[in-house]
Amino acid sequence: MKRSKINLMIISILAVAMFVTACSGGNGNQQGSGVNNEDAVRVIVAGPMTGDNSEYGIGFANAADLMAEKWNAEATIEGKTVVVEKYDDKNSPEEAVTVANRIVSDGNIPVVIGHFASGVSMAAAPIYQDNQIIEISPSASHPDYSGIGDYIFRNNTVIHAEASASVDIAVNDLGKSNIGIISIMTDWGVSTSGIVKEIVENDFPGANIVAHEEVIEGSDDYRPAISKLNDAGADVVITVGMYNLVAPVARQYKEINPDIEIVGFSNAYSQQLLELGGEYVEGVAFPVIFFSQSDDPKVVEFVETYKNKYGNEPSALTAQAYDSVGIFLTAVQNVGYGDTAALRDEIANLEYDGVTGFTKFDENGDVDKSFTKVVVRDGQFGLLK
Repeated sequence: MKRSKINLMIISILAVAMFVTACSGGNGNQQGSGVNNEDAVRVIVAGPMTGDNSEYGIGFANAADLMAEKWNAEATIEGKTVVVEKYDDKNSPEEAVTVANRIVSDGNIPVVIGHFASGVSMAAAPIYQDNQIIEISPSASHPDYSGIGDYIFRNNTVIHAEASASVDIAVNDLGKSNIGIISIMTDWGVSTSGIVKEIVENDFPGANIVAHEEVIEGSDDYRPAISKLNDAGADVVITVGMYNLVAPVARQYKEINPDIEIVGFSNAYSQQLLELGGEYVEGVAFPVIFFSQSDDPKVVEFVETYKNKYGNEPSALTAQAYDSVGIFLTAVQNVGYGDTAALRDEIANLEYDGVTGFTKFDENGDVDKSFTKVVVRDGQFGLLK
């Protein structure tokens, strides 16, 4: 009798949990605001809200929330409230396809801010393009991404530009010529490391690639790859990966060669790099579109607001998400919310002055922005001089 009562209680609890889950959007991938759709300007953020790369997706969502609060406080879109809805793609191409299909099935979503990784963005982009939903990725850098269609934009430079800036740091700022590459085994890592090799060969006479090692993303031990790079005589290593590659590589490399110089990409520009790497990331340098220590009043206001709300400084990619939302809302203000084709055309022609500088999309949906060279010095990010 006692066991029957317990089983009945368990069944009742499970039934309630299933009901709550169903009412909240199924698997928890979506978070909404509760504002009536007719009264809302909906901004969808899709990215990794959980998992190893969740910092980036959460940063996108935080940035979108801040921009929505700014517009709502100023009441600049007549009669409507900007609301942000979040979808977790776990930085997985397969999950991104599922998320994109869910977004399409809604039938009333004009824009997606996301996704994060190029391969994930490119998996979802054809679905958005076919259904005339605007996608603005704050981070996709693969050369082929924006070519998927005219509804596909990126508020990030094509990887050739950033790779060239990283090599320039290695050769001209640090004065090195024997370049080693360590790259993650993803679509982005493979394509970017290939681009780095081409740039060194074609644009930097006197410099050469002495070795290239590919590693599995998220591995804890990079020492076998590091030993090969060191034995090949590398005096600078370009790390093609995020902070969770740069930090352990710096730590493990400097155990055997304290003089090694390490150069990264803007996706390593994160407080997590300093926390994971400690003293070992001193001297690590990389190019960024956004630098949080800028004295530009727009940047100062954004950084202070972000720090006050979230307790840490925004990364470059978070800032690019912030401007991406601002671009969309400016287009809504200019042409209205109902016509997605008109919004697409307005975004394509818009000139936007944001925290990441001046943004104007070219005919491919790409942007051209200037880089700031940043280095870790005394446990903080500073300008590379």
